[in-house]
Amino acid sequence: MTDDPCQYNAAADMIDRHLAEGRGGKTAFIDPARGLTYGELVRETNQAANLLGSLGIRREERVACILLDTCDYPVIFWGAIKAGVVPIALNTLLTTEQYRYILEDSRARALFVSKPLQPVLQPILECLPHLDHVIVVGGDGGYAAQRAEQPDTFALADTVADEVAFWLYSSGSTGMPKGTKHLHTSMMETCRLYAKPVLGIGEADVFFSAAKLFFAYGLGNGMSFPLSVGGTAVLWPERPTPDAMFTQMQQHKPTLFFGVPTLYAAMLASGQSDTGGNLRACISAGEALPQEIGKAWEKRCGVEILDGIGSTEMLHIFLSNRPGAVRYGTSGNAIPGYELRLVDDDGTDLGDGEIGELVVRGPTAAEGYWNQRQKTRLTFRGEWTHTGDKYIRSADGYYTYQGRTDDMFKVSGIWVSPFEVESALISHAAVLEAAVVPAEDGDGLLKPKAFVVLKDPAAATDDLFEELKAHVQNSVGPWKYPRWVAVADELPKTATGKIQRFKLRD
Repeated sequence: MTDDPCQYNAAADMIDRHLAEGRGGKTAFIDPARGLTYGELVRETNQAANLLGSLGIRREERVACILLDTCDYPVIFWGAIKAGVVPIALNTLLTTEQYRYILEDSRARALFVSKPLQPVLQPILECLPHLDHVIVVGGDGGYAAQRAEQPDTFALADTVADEVAFWLYSSGSTGMPKGTKHLHTSMMETCRLYAKPVLGIGEADVFFSAAKLFFAYGLGNGMSFPLSVGGTAVLWPERPTPDAMFTQMQQHKPTLFFGVPTLYAAMLASGQSDTGGNLRACISAGEALPQEIGKAWEKRCGVEILDGIGSTEMLHIFLSNRPGAVRYGTSGNAIPGYELRLVDDDGTDLGDGEIGELVVRGPTAAEGYWNQRQKTRLTFRGEWTHTGDKYIRSADGYYTYQGRTDDMFKVSGIWVSPFEVESALISHAAVLEAAVVPAEDGDGLLKPKAFVVLKDPAAATDDLFEELKAHVQNSVGPWKYPRWVAVADELPKTATGKIQRFKLRD
């Protein structure tokens, strides 16, 4: 009997087994330019693994992926994992200086970058001491030709289950992103614990995720979930506008659609409702889903939205609503295989009806942050991961989001949840989006201040602002209403759709 981790390479489960199971000719991924069968996926990932070897990239070294969502993405990502090389999925919407920080921090030896994104990187490519290779993907970048020159067979690296397989950088909702290290077993575990029992995924499913592959939520939706069952994923490399989402749905008829609350609100505002006719469930994460949006979507499109919460640190959703048991305005209840607690600032467990920080224990927790020892110790405490999210739990086990730990504040000695006030504002017919932060009044006391995006900007009047204040008073309580209301063209958000309230406080 031994506790040593067994030999395991995630690519064996996610990629190579599909040939033995007879799926070689089935489509695995579709993007606007091409489709990729499981047989082609095996061959091209083998070539990508060999390409890394030809470049001198060794096992456990890192390669950065700044890639649009196309069929090349899973090929490069899984090719690296086959070779025991660590791919880093990076946000495609960052600035040059943010890329400089991450590439220096990660010490990536190679960078795969989609050709349209190359100009943002160009100013820093000559001054990164650890970066030896830049491979441009798409257009006339040469990646396809380089890969095609490589042998199409490859022996998987003899990695172990507890070995780091890939990194994700946190979305930076409260500051600079952190390199988060995930193990070979974690992706399949998210499928086993969440996607299979909650969503009931199977080989016949067509997955379409507006959330991109570069962050944890999208990586599961658009890559590991379909690969785990031999399904098909639709990839969209452009911005997920409402028109684009409805067009893709009508063309590819997905059975599962994954979005974020902001997108669902925008799709509702577009007035469209044709989702292709095959949808059996919609999923939301990234930010808590206001109940008004969930109810309106189900009424308009005839499909439930299953709201849940996950994190970069836990890789995917661990708390979720269930089909047929949706309670809009909540994040649902714990996914079996995960344990949840609510704790106060001292780590003492709280009971039902009390607001506390959500902590979670489960097999998909990251190993830790790269070169961030103190932050690792604060987040990963033994078997428990601290989420930084404040929740309240009902007697029957449903959790309702209250806000980030850093976003909560007290008014007249009583906790105010920004999300609760925002949800009340969004329920007003004039408001598309809202964010609430604390601001000091003339006496130096904290009171709520609201930033709203209006459906019709021309409607901004003092009368509307007073109406919104009264609406919140009547909805959630007289002390919670915003003392000030400001109109914004858009709210600052991370790529996952999380509102960056700290920018509004600043």
